[in-house]
Amino acid sequence: MLYYPEKCIGCGKCDEGCYSGAKVICGDEMTPEELLKEIEYDVPYYGKEGGVTFSGGEPLMQRDFLRECIKLCKCRNIGTAVETSLAIYDEDIFKSLDFIMADLKIWDDELHRQYTGISNKVIIENFIKLNSLEKPIIARTPVIPEIDQKIDKISMFLRSLENVIRYELLPYHSLGNTKRRVLGMEETEFTIPAKDKMKELKERYAFIR
Repeated sequence: MLYYPEKCIGCGKCDEGCYSGAKVICGDEMTPEELLKEIEYDVPYYGKEGGVTFSGGEPLMQRDFLRECIKLCKCRNIGTAVETSLAIYDEDIFKSLDFIMADLKIWDDELHRQYTGISNKVIIENFIKLNSLEKPIIARTPVIPEIDQKIDKISMFLRSLENVIRYELLPYHSLGNTKRRVLGMEETEFTIPAKDKMKELKERYAFIR
């Protein structure tokens, strides 16, 4: 459900439908079985190593649904992965996946709180716990020039985790501002890093095992 606060007239009739157009239904409600039917349409494209990546938002916010979807995919021999912030840890779900993609955005905890709203301590702890499950992990950092992310320290930490098979550095993009606008939140503009800067950072800190 998308929400446009500037259009809301406060009529209180949301259950009957939004007459002001402040709320617009986006997407479809589906059961795990219905979603599996959609997934199966693309099976010919997966190949031997491909499969489904559950993303979001944060897919672990719907753990029961996610758990059932993974189970159904496994029954059809469809590979499964998840993109997660690692702010939520569910060992049973992570054990059932083929691999996990997760972000570590900022090393300094105070800065992490400032820009994401939560501490990075739980995310770092969850990376360590996830590493112990011996599942392949792809770690990523979106590069934002205006923030002292301490990418060198992030890279050093991730290199110490033997099951992090790849560390990717991604250039910042502003797609998130559309979501912030829809939610009535303040928009934050950052600079897209220069290509030569990205190349330098990747050569120094990104890795593949």
